Amino acid sequence: MPTSVTYSATLDARRETVLFLSTLLHAERRHRGTRRGRRALGCFAQAVLILRWFCDGTRIRQLAADHDIGATTAYRYLHEGIDVLATHAPNLHQALNAARQAGLTHVNLDGIVIATDRVAAPGPNGADLWWSGKHKHHGGNIQVISAPDGWPLRVSDVRPGREHDMTCARRHGVVTALAAVRPDLPSLADLGYEGAADIIHIPIKKKAGQHKLSDDQHTYNKLPRGLRVGERANALLTVTFKALRRVSLGPWRIGKITQAALVLLYRENNWTLSPSHNVIFGY
Repeated sequence: MPTSVTYSATLDARRETVLFLSTLLHAERRHRGTRRGRRALGCFAQAVLILRWFCDGTRIRQLAADHDIGATTAYRYLHEGIDVLATHAPNLHQALNAARQAGLTHVNLDGIVIATDRVAAPGPNGADLWWSGKHKHHGGNIQVISAPDGWPLRVSDVRPGREHDMTCARRHGVVTALAAVRPDLPSLADLGYEGAADIIHIPIKKKAGQHKLSDDQHTYNKLPRGLRVGERANALLTVTFKALRRVSLGPWRIGKITQAALVLLYRENNWTLSPSHNVIFGY
C-alpha cells in the first residue's frame, strides 16, 4: 500500500501564458540544437514547472518529485525558463520611448529590496554585501519604473541590498535616461532620490535650521505625493508572484527573475506587443 498521497491542483495562470512560455522554450531548444527525446520533460511540462515556481513559490524538491525528475534537472529547467523570459523584457530606453509615444503624463520611479536567503558575502569596509540596513534583511535592490496608474513598465537588474536607491539608479543609468526624456516625460520619486532633484521631481524637505515649510512648499509636496504610486508596481509584482517574496536562488539572479516576472505579468493581463520596438507594452 503506497504511503504517499496524491491530489489534483489548478495552476493560477492562463493556458495562453503556459503556451507562450512553452513556445519560447521550444525555440530555445531548437536554437541549442536539442534533439527530440533527449529531455526528461516536454516544453509544456517544463513551462508548468516554471510557472508553479513563479506563481506559488513551490519548492524545487516538490517540483522535482511531481515531475519525476532530479532536483538538479529541475534547477536547470527553472534557470533556462528564467533566462528565456528575461530576454523578452523591455530595456530602459525601449520602455521610456514607448511610454512617451503612448502619451503618458509622467512615470514613477521607486526601488524595492527583494528578500533573499541569508548569504555571507563581504562588502566594502567589511559590511555584509546583501544586507539592507533599511529593511533589516538580506536582499537585492531592483529599480522599478511604472506608469501613472502604478503598472510596472520596466525593472532593472539587481544591485546588492546594502546600496541606496540613488546609487542603484545611477549605476543602472536610470537617472541619465530620465534626464534625456525629461522635457516630454517627467518622473516622480520619493526623497530616496534627493541626489537627482534637478532631474526627478521629489518632495521638498526642510533644510537644516528651517522651522517649517512654506505654504507654497506644502502645496508643491501634495502634488507629487498624490500622483506618485510607485509602490503599487512593487506590490503588484510581489503579490502576483510568490517567488519574489523571498528568492532562494543566487542573489545575483534576482534581476533576471524580476524581469521574467514582468514578462509573465504582461502576458497574464493580455498586454500587447509594441510594433515600433518589438517589446511587450500594453498601457
